[in-house]
Amino acid sequence: MTEIDEGVAADAPTLLREPADGVPEVIDTPEALADMVEAFAAGHGPIAADAERASGFRYGQRTYLAQFKRAGAGIALVDADRLPDLSALNDAFGDAEWVFHAASQDLPGMYELGLTPASVFDTELAARLLGWPKVGLAAVVERELGYALAKEHSAQDWSTRPLPHEWLTYAALDVEVLLELRDGLRGHLEEAGKLDWALEEFEAVRTAPAPEPRVDPWRRTSGSHQIRDQRGLAIVRALWEARDADARRRDIAPGRVLRDAAIVAAAHAKPASYEALVSIREWQSRGTKRRARFWYPAIEAALALPDAELPAKRGPRGDGPPQPRMWKEKRPEAAARLAQARELVTTFVEKHAVPAENLLQPDALRRTCWEYRGGGESWIREFLEGRGARSWQIALLAPALAEAFDAPSEPSAES
Repeated sequence: MTEIDEGVAADAPTLLREPADGVPEVIDTPEALADMVEAFAAGHGPIAADAERASGFRYGQRTYLAQFKRAGAGIALVDADRLPDLSALNDAFGDAEWVFHAASQDLPGMYELGLTPASVFDTELAARLLGWPKVGLAAVVERELGYALAKEHSAQDWSTRPLPHEWLTYAALDVEVLLELRDGLRGHLEEAGKLDWALEEFEAVRTAPAPEPRVDPWRRTSGSHQIRDQRGLAIVRALWEARDADARRRDIAPGRVLRDAAIVAAAHAKPASYEALVSIREWQSRGTKRRARFWYPAIEAALALPDAELPAKRGPRGDGPPQPRMWKEKRPEAAARLAQARELVTTFVEKHAVPAENLLQPDALRRTCWEYRGGGESWIREFLEGRGARSWQIALLAPALAEAFDAPSEPSAES
């Protein structure tokens, strides 16, 4: 039985202190991985899975520790830094279902490790579809199983070696209860008539393509919206690109290499010399000032750019419709459809206890309202399918949207 903390109040959730079979040794050699493959191949049932990254410490979103649990095999903690190819586990896992909490966060790292789940069950997404107000792992575990999970190590630097025992305990507990949690949530989904919905959502997460690279990612620099002139934006771009290259080379999170606040302050000031740069308040901390000579050439290059090569004041506009606040002027009939659609979504949210964003992606709803020119339910079904809506979402919303869009307009008071 999982070790619990008995020194808590009777009505408080049971604090889990350690997995039932203790915290296993970290698997960090090919020989230990081969033993794990054998053990998990001999196990049975779903695979609980989780991953720990070093966000905010290292460049990118690499997985540094991968955790697994299976009935008959126990818990395995794998050092993904020393063992970056875990594809040998695919045969051991076979077509078993993988259980994640927030699968969209962990799956990209699993794919990088060569792992290819045949199917997934996402306990966070299940809780959302059930309409639960809190869907973090600790909250869902407490509500469903009555256990408390300490989350104080969730934001640690998981590239640290060796990993402290208390961190490994935290990591092991994240998969310790996932299988039991999955069983409970699956039962709730069946009772609510939402299991088919959930299975569609899980498969959509599993097969989601990698996101397209952002256009002008430097424009996401925090505070850059305050920069109104093109020369200032050129400085933001130059410093962002220099920082990104340096961070990638050093494998350090960009924010630790140079803070966004320093980039934006330089863009405001447009320092004409190194001395002017280090006189800026945001450049006077010891670490930032120490490397100011490294950064200043990027600023010089931006200041010397010909006007024709300066970035536009605004980034390229996407292919979507304008902001809804502009619809009444540009396309009033679309504005009316959007108001109708939002009322319908609110009704369905209340009826089915599903968050609006899970009922249908807001972007898909807006685009449907903007693009509709007639065609009824068949057009709406085809359009939503093209926007990635799931079958259950289309079946629920398309008939109601078609009826609302094609209903005769109410006569105005003036007619």
